[in-house]
Formats: sequence, structure tokens, C-alpha cells
Amino acid sequence: MMPDTLGVVLAGGLARRMGGGDKPLRPLGGRPLLGHVLERLRPQVAALVLNANGDPARFAGWSLPVVADGLPDHPGPLAGILAALDWVAEQRPELAWVASVPGDSPFIPADLVARLHTARAAAAVPLACARSGGWAHPPVGLWPVALRGELRAALEGGERKIDRWTARLGCAEAEWPASPIDPFYNANTPEDLAVAEALLQQGAAPPIASGKPFRGTEHPP
Repeated sequence: MMPDTLGVVLAGGLARRMGGGDKPLRPLGGRPLLGHVLERLRPQVAALVLNANGDPARFAGWSLPVVADGLPDHPGPLAGILAALDWVAEQRPELAWVASVPGDSPFIPADLVARLHTARAAAAVPLACARSGGWAHPPVGLWPVALRGELRAALEGGERKIDRWTARLGCAEAEWPASPIDPFYNANTPEDLAVAEALLQQGAAPPIASGKPFRGTEHPP
């Protein structure tokens, strides 16, 4: 049986290539990009949080905990992952795992969390990440809460690259096909978002996992 897992959507980036602002709040298919991510991740996890900095009120429509980075100067996705690990250790100590996805990946697969757990267990290593089209996707990963001390020490020591840190500890990869659509396609630029819109309109997006639907309003004030 797959262990109960916290899902965290990493929405704390600076979105420079998108022109700034909150990239996950950009519209896609008539609703925010973040709504698509949450809809796909929600059935796969026991609970959800958002990692974002600044005023959490802009995400109020989803009625989810918003966890800010605990380190200054936007040190990157590792800081968001650490924030989620700290939150679950304090608020949901019965959960031993965190699965992370970027807030700009609207097509994540329905079997993401289960396959990350399977890959990690099969390789007998502590971590796992997704892979598609010949590329690893380190921010799409599985993280044991027990490693939060090591991650904090690495960040305080200046580490910023996910794959360099995970390689030291052991990281399995779970691979998905990149066609007809890469499930880890991310919308980094306005052009990327337009492509995602076209894929959505063509019905090319992979199916959503069955389970309890996400009941956020998806339209924050």
C-alpha cells in the first residue's frame, strides 16, 4: 500500500520569464493554471499545501495552507520543499512523505505519486523524481520528512541545485512517455502557456486520477 503523502505545489518562484507576478494564477482554459495542477494532484495525496511567498490572501480561494520559504532571498525550489517538510512535521506528523510538483505543470499524470513511491522502494534509495523525454524533472519529486534536517543543513551551506543534493543521497527515477504530450510540460513563458492552451483545447491532456474532487473555488479574489 502506498504511504499517505502530503502534496505540495511549488508556487514561490519569481516568474521572470513570464514577466513577473504569480505564474500559477495565469489563466488556462478559463481558470487559473494552479487549478489544473491541484485538480490532478488532489486525488493522489492525503493533504495539500501551497508553497508561496508574499501575501497568502491571493490564494484564499483554494482554502489551503500557504507555506512560505523559511530562508530569505528566494533560494529556489529546495527551500519550498524544506518549508513543506517542516510544515508536515509540525502539522501532520502522521505523514512521512511529501510529493512536490511545480505550480506551472498543468498535465501531471494521475499515477505520479504512486509511481514515485514504487521507483524509490524498488531502488532502495530515499528519494525519487520524475523523468520524461530523456530529461529528469527534479522538482517533481518524493521527499521523506526524516531528511528535513539534512536538507536544511545543505541549504544553509549554500546548496541550491536539487539534482546535486539528491544525487548525494540516492534518487530513483520514474519515467513517463513524452508523447502524445509530456505530462511534465511546464508553462514558463507566455508562449508556453499558449501551447498549453492549445493542447487543452485539443483534448490532448492525460486523464485525471479518480477520487474526491478538489472543492476550492479556483478563483481567488
